[in-house]
Amino acid sequence: MATSHEKASLFAVTFEAKYSHTPAFKYFLISNVVGSVYSFLVLFVPAQSLLWRFVAALDVIVTMLLTSGTSAALAIAYVGKKGNSHAGWLPICGQVEKYCHHVAGALAAGFVGATVYLIILLYYVQTLLHYPIFV
Repeated sequence: MATSHEKASLFAVTFEAKYSHTPAFKYFLISNVVGSVYSFLVLFVPAQSLLWRFVAALDVIVTMLLTSGTSAALAIAYVGKKGNSHAGWLPICGQVEKYCHHVAGALAAGFVGATVYLIILLYYVQTLLHYPIFV
């Protein structure tokens, strides 16, 4: 997402499409960075630590963060692709196709990542319910 940008000309007017021009795309990027850094740091929590219950709660928060970031960016991407005739917003993907494909790839990867994170979270919660670590 961070590398998606493209310039286009329409009727002698040049415009640039960048992820940083859209707050939802910035939120998507930041939420994925936060989720990635958190997941990396969790790798260093010792297996016998008392922090694992706290990690489970933070996993729920990170899963919600990833889901909300992907949803917000997906909504804006849909408007960019299809437009909104009621609000007078025209679709832009006809003019900046490379940018739209780049954003679509980032959103697909984000959706897959959030889904995998949710599956891991559900497995972890199920494991905690059946085999409590620290009672």
